[in-house]
Amino acid sequence: MSQKNIEKKQALVDELKEQINEANSIVIVDYLGLSVEEVTKLRVELMKNGCAFKVIKNNIIRRAVEAAGYDELVESTTGPNAIAFSYEDSVSAAKVIHEFAKEHKKPELKVGIVDKEYMDTENIKKIATIPSREELLTMFAGGLIEPIRKVATAIHMHAENLEKEEDNG
Repeated sequence: MSQKNIEKKQALVDELKEQINEANSIVIVDYLGLSVEEVTKLRVELMKNGCAFKVIKNNIIRRAVEAAGYDELVESTTGPNAIAFSYEDSVSAAKVIHEFAKEHKKPELKVGIVDKEYMDTENIKKIATIPSREELLTMFAGGLIEPIRKVATAIHMHAENLEKEEDNG
């Protein structure tokens, strides 16, 4: 292999390592069986959610994940793989791929890194079903508002009862 090719590959490894380190999460995905049109749809959906999707040679993936300190990912880099990067929400890439797979039967989530922690297949699939940050905040706000609403209703009912007693008394 020529020195120029070696330098080119090293540049790809360095670029991928940097993307891995910048992302909130990455997911290695088996995309075998997806048509070009389906891959394009998946890319668009991922971009809408602050994510990126790249098909990269396994050798480049292996070198980059090792250089980034995620040796656990190496054994999952067999077969046709792509990497999804999530830059805004730690779970959005896994969620989008999980939802896409429901409709298209592919791609398959393999493993990933979420907030700098290795996630095996089982855990990455669990993370894919977690509600989004916005959904969690809405649920949290609803949980905070409900007791306040109940107290306000009770006070209102008490005030009405007091008014009735005054009218009758």
